[in-house]
Amino acid sequence: MEHAYPADELMPLTCRGRVRGREPSRGDVDDALGKFSLTLIDTLDTLVVLNKTKEFEDAVKNVIKDVNLDNDIVVSVFETNIRVLGGLLGGHSVAIMLKEKGEYMQWYSGELLHMAKQLGYKLLPAFNTTSGLPYPRVNLKFGLRSPEARTGTETDTCTACAGTLILEFAALSRFTGTSIFEEYARKALDFLWEKRQRNSNLVGVTINIHTGDWVRKDSGVGAGIDSYYEYLLKAYVLLGDDRFLERFNTHYDAIMRYISQPPLLLDVHIHKPMLNARTWMDSLLAFFPGLQVLKGDIRPAIETHEMLYQVIKKHNFLPEAFTTDFRVHWAQHPLRPEFAESTYFLYKATGDPYYLEVGKTLIENLNKYARVPCGFAAMKDVRTGSHEDRMDSFFLAEMFKYLYLLFADKEDMVFDIEDYIFTTEAHLLPLWLSTTNQTMSKKNTVSDLFKLYLAHLSCVKLEESFGSGPKPPLRARDFMASNPEHLEILKKMGVSLIHLKDGRVQLVQHAIQAASSLDAEDGLRFMQEMIELSSQQQKEQQLPPRAVQIVSHPFFGRVVLTAGPAQFGMDLSKHNTRGFVATSKPYNGCSEITNPEAVKEKIALMQRGQCMFAEKARNIQKAGAIGGIVIDDNEGSSSDTAPLFQMAGDGKNTDDIKIPMLFLFNKEGNIILDAIREYESVEVLLSDKAKDRATIFKGKMIPNYIIDSNLEMENMDQKSSENDSHKQRPEETSASQDLSLASQEPEGEESSDVTHLDSLSPVDADSDSISISNQESCITEIHEANVQETESTELDNQPQEQSQTETDSSSNVNWDNKVQPMESILADWNEDIEAFEMMEKDEL
Repeated sequence: MEHAYPADELMPLTCRGRVRGREPSRGDVDDALGKFSLTLIDTLDTLVVLNKTKEFEDAVKNVIKDVNLDNDIVVSVFETNIRVLGGLLGGHSVAIMLKEKGEYMQWYSGELLHMAKQLGYKLLPAFNTTSGLPYPRVNLKFGLRSPEARTGTETDTCTACAGTLILEFAALSRFTGTSIFEEYARKALDFLWEKRQRNSNLVGVTINIHTGDWVRKDSGVGAGIDSYYEYLLKAYVLLGDDRFLERFNTHYDAIMRYISQPPLLLDVHIHKPMLNARTWMDSLLAFFPGLQVLKGDIRPAIETHEMLYQVIKKHNFLPEAFTTDFRVHWAQHPLRPEFAESTYFLYKATGDPYYLEVGKTLIENLNKYARVPCGFAAMKDVRTGSHEDRMDSFFLAEMFKYLYLLFADKEDMVFDIEDYIFTTEAHLLPLWLSTTNQTMSKKNTVSDLFKLYLAHLSCVKLEESFGSGPKPPLRARDFMASNPEHLEILKKMGVSLIHLKDGRVQLVQHAIQAASSLDAEDGLRFMQEMIELSSQQQKEQQLPPRAVQIVSHPFFGRVVLTAGPAQFGMDLSKHNTRGFVATSKPYNGCSEITNPEAVKEKIALMQRGQCMFAEKARNIQKAGAIGGIVIDDNEGSSSDTAPLFQMAGDGKNTDDIKIPMLFLFNKEGNIILDAIREYESVEVLLSDKAKDRATIFKGKMIPNYIIDSNLEMENMDQKSSENDSHKQRPEETSASQDLSLASQEPEGEESSDVTHLDSLSPVDADSDSISISNQESCITEIHEANVQETESTELDNQPQEQSQTETDSSSNVNWDNKVQPMESILADWNEDIEAFEMMEKDEL
């Protein structure tokens, strides 16, 4: 509310609101933003759960007064339904509850419900299809298909997008007495059920909204499908319709037979469910143990939850995707709440205090790694601790809610949470809706469900995770081009092999040349596996991003910038470099440095362009610099929107370059330049990943406003009252970092830099290369290469590094036990006071 309102979301690093159209487009992610104060609406019922009833009352008044739902903007039907419609209905549910209690909301007359109904009508045009499946997007003002709408031409939608409507739409119908909303949502669910694969009883990820054909035929419990299964079970709980339970049980049996490979949950093909479709899992499946708890299947829920917790203990957060051996596949983590949700439900079902310890770990990691001056920032790369200027509305709507409920006792709540069911966005819908507008003899309650599965807890049995179906004739990971037997299998599958002059092997598939249609399907699957395997190897051979951490004014280690690595110079994974920065002259660093006295023993700043990166490095190294940072000259470029940039050599031997070199995009570089203009002396740390501030300030007086709260708790209570003045301010209790990461810059984008002589490392220069022809054949080119294991080694060492950091940190806090000269102490105090006053001024 302080930094972002009335914008849809907070940008926690730059301390401003994210308004769609003003910030660079993030693609589909921005479809959740509709200029309707998204975060405020999404957080309404969270305020009541946290017993912030006065704040809730003020928030409802703000929504009624300020929010406009008639904007000319294209939004996601799915996101708008679960976040905005669900948020309005959840707010209405707790508002009427508070009004009945007689203390708050006595003025409330259903204004939120009126807004929900208005929004519901704006979403209805999306259902104008022959199948009943909704279009994925709709214009809030103009609907679909009209020239002004700028949408309505899509043909595909995800299963979850079409199947995650029934709770909100049915609740809207039953609150208002207008049946059309529930009817439309039921029709969409009915169509998805009819289109399931009848042999496997699984559904695909993407479906054609006009024909009902499956576009993506892989199936799992993660992204694209997840909440479809969730809403089948919860629709039974809320609405009492046995058909939803029957459908869920049918799907659940198929999931446990084909997808569940305890403790893993791996995607399969809906037509050949014994074949895995991928070797990695995405983070959205972390909701599934919680759903298994609602189902009453506790043991596999415990196993999968524990597997996910091991991934978190290795990386601090759950990466967006990770392999079966817990390595990072996609490194981002946008502070998703699904694991916290499952932790809460497992604790409710078992009462095991172990899950309180899990929740404590989640909270400590959020405060230590995600807390920044203006909020909590998403992690752009869990391996480096880099941040993204992003705090999605679901962080407050779900994460805060589930973590609070995990630790809350009954007396901490102003209402009985078991009278409500959670939507997929954790909004609260009252269970008495099951009897509204329906002739039902029994009202379901969450308590009934808990009694049911707790009664059966001792007799839950694991089902067989594998059947006895046929195995694939050849897996891509096993293929050897020199094996005659493998070549014969390829021929049977319609795949031919061609040796190219440059040593690569080209695979071409013609389905009509396969021995049978099943062999052709095996061949296509083999080609897809080969593409994925080669792509994974290619990613692993790229250099990881590096970090530039500002350790002096004005951030004192709080801000960390994503930096592109260099393929030459010092290896920052082995040695860090710390020093003050200075601008080189000439600024491009392409000739002899004319201010060597300024850059000597410092880290030189240079602008990109006009010569090779290696030449810049040699020039500043000759001038005595201990490191170099090249800043992009493209105005407005940022690691938030651009892929990672690697600085390549000049085609010659670069062993003579001994200093570290890093690349910053324009936005990140300007943060350092602005700091220099204001403070002159700015010190930075060049490293492979963000460092704990206690480690950074080891051996120095640590300013009281940057001591971690956990260190304060461990040490401050042992000190006498004379040290009370050193205690940390509440609003400054956690370490925060500003770091961002993007993927490797594609080779095709190198043409945009033709005006510069800087050399960019091609993506596939020394790794497997893949090309696919979308004509009558599928072509894959493979260049054999060894998969490097450096990333795994880094990650395996991470816990030891953290343990050492904690030890060092604790020793630093006890500064009163160290002997320092009085002049040094006074100088430090004056510096701290000056910095504290400056931070007060800057509102940090």
